[in-house]
Amino acid sequence: MKYVLVTGGVVSGLGKGVTASSIGLLLKACGLRVTSIKIDPYLNTDAGTMSPFEHGEVFVLDDGGEVDLDLGNYERFLDIKLTRDNNITTGKIYQSVLEKERRGDYLGKTVQVVPHITDAIQEWIERVAFIPVDGKEGPADVCVIELGGTIGDIESMPFIEALGQFSYHVGPGNFCLIHVSLVPVLNVVGEQKTKPTQHSVRGLRGLGLTPNILACRSTKALEENVKAKLSQFCHVAAENILTLYDVPNIWHIPLLLRDQKAHEAILKGLNLLGVAREPDLQEWTARTRVYDILHEPVRIAMVGKYTGLSDSYLSVLKALLHASVACRRKLVVEWVAAGDLEDVTAKEAPDVYKNAWDLLKGSDGVLVPGGFGDRGVQGKILAAKYARENKVPFLGICLGMQIAVIEFARSALGLHDANSTEFDPETSHPCVIFMPEGSKTHMGGTMRLGSRRTYFKVLNCKSAKLYSNASFVDERHRHRYEVNPNMVPQFENAGLSFVGRDETGQRMEIIELPSHPYFVGTQFHPEFKSRPGKPSALFLGLIAAASGQLDAVLQNYSHESKLLPNGISNGKPSVKTYQNGNAIKSSNGSLNGVYSNGNGVHH
Repeated sequence: MKYVLVTGGVVSGLGKGVTASSIGLLLKACGLRVTSIKIDPYLNTDAGTMSPFEHGEVFVLDDGGEVDLDLGNYERFLDIKLTRDNNITTGKIYQSVLEKERRGDYLGKTVQVVPHITDAIQEWIERVAFIPVDGKEGPADVCVIELGGTIGDIESMPFIEALGQFSYHVGPGNFCLIHVSLVPVLNVVGEQKTKPTQHSVRGLRGLGLTPNILACRSTKALEENVKAKLSQFCHVAAENILTLYDVPNIWHIPLLLRDQKAHEAILKGLNLLGVAREPDLQEWTARTRVYDILHEPVRIAMVGKYTGLSDSYLSVLKALLHASVACRRKLVVEWVAAGDLEDVTAKEAPDVYKNAWDLLKGSDGVLVPGGFGDRGVQGKILAAKYARENKVPFLGICLGMQIAVIEFARSALGLHDANSTEFDPETSHPCVIFMPEGSKTHMGGTMRLGSRRTYFKVLNCKSAKLYSNASFVDERHRHRYEVNPNMVPQFENAGLSFVGRDETGQRMEIIELPSHPYFVGTQFHPEFKSRPGKPSALFLGLIAAASGQLDAVLQNYSHESKLLPNGISNGKPSVKTYQNGNAIKSSNGSLNGVYSNGNGVHH
């Protein structure tokens, strides 16, 4: 097993996750099998209980792991399925060591950071690196490890020490360190400054780690004299100093790395030059070019409560982007804070209220993503009502589906106090109820989490056609509340169709309004399995409906069953690219990518 470690210096938010993902993609394009590990130095056991404002979205894995959003980057990029153990946190490490201590595994020794914590970190990395994540037998060839935070942070010190020992343990030729740093340009002087990177590398070397490659973030490509200076003071060969300058969209980063021969530097450091081939990024390059030339817009109103921070909805944005590129449309996300649509805002801030409604009414489609808590719920209900009554394409995810059901109960069934027991435990018409699997007292890991199977009960529906007439799909869940099965007959009599359910038939997974051009809600989160070459079926449906291409898309999909040989649907149809409703280019999505938040999405 070969290891590539990606660290960051000077400031946080440089794009270590995108860099690590791009390196993984580049190595995969060279014919190697790649796996990924993300180290988060915070004390939380996992990301499940953290606010999206704190740490961006919580990404959910097949096994129910609630992890850092960078694992979503890795999955989209490399088209792999990671496990909860691929996300290491300080909390997990200390928890495992303390459990051993309580069991008496240390035989009365004083348990210390060195060697016990550092040994636990190394054992975890080695164990997880050998877990296959690409659906093939046996371990991967290379494991890309990203260390969260910035060199010098107190909380990451045990990990730095452990990784220093680990590099010595695996030996030369099996470990390559890539340090991502910042080369700023001061407006006053106008020159690229190397001192921050010099200090960062000095700090790294002082902690026992020596970088093999420097990846320098800058607004423009590094000048040759700047590279020479960095090489001299950081003791890194000039050909191993890479520039990660600003690009129009993040799909360019793997191409940028390839053009600077990053793969050769990594393969040389890992003694793999004779094993790997030249990187094949033909399909990736073609998709990036398509993305660059898109100009006809499709406007999607994103009605949520974390609209101030787009990282909160990162996977949703990526899924919209994948679908938009497949439909040859330039994605424009109109951020609508749900609370701004409510009557109370009309009284307190009429301009904000008017602006929010103008954005909603000017959009081609409406998306209500998942969320928790009652803030902004009334605004989301109003958005669903607007989309339903005005035949505007609508996709509701998790809570978004639940509020669509509540709105339908209030408007179509005349149950004006219909609600979810999450928001009103005493409601006389509980449309959405607490599901028995969960716990009301413990927050962490108590939801219905991970991959679950949904069976189509209505085969001639838009959702089933978008999933290529599959009889069932496996998608990821993260929720505590569900539609009340006792009220389903009332809803269906009034015209709301529950087309997808779990194996018991008691849990409602997909709703559709047959009389509407595209009104779909899902209890699961389809965005987590969307890939650049294989957009999520229901996001593709939303974008196609919003751009007048749904009939063409449905026609193409309904004629092609995409079941795997064992009869299990992969939940991800192979995708054609559409222009003006006509399928023009087939794309199998064998290579996939990741894009940093907001790039290519116009706000």
